[in-house]
Amino acid sequence: MIPISPKIADLIGFAGSFCIVAAFVYANRAQQMDKLVYNLVNLLGAALLTVSLLVNYNLPTLVLEIVWMSIALYGIAIALRERRQTP
Repeated sequence: MIPISPKIADLIGFAGSFCIVAAFVYANRAQQMDKLVYNLVNLLGAALLTVSLLVNYNLPTLVLEIVWMSIALYGIAIALRERRQTP
């Protein structure tokens, strides 16, 4: 695993949770949501939670975060493609 103390890993995990919740609030409050920002913040949140889970191991949640990151990467790819196609 990663050489980080469990307490530091918890703080990293809390930061990741904050990112995911902030992205969810943004998606529900924005007049016009920027898909790239939304997915980047979700990716950051899932990555931070993954770091935390590599120290404080929980397999089902780790799998969820890997799936979450995969979906965010897919969303980032779509958002970037849409930006290139917009005149």
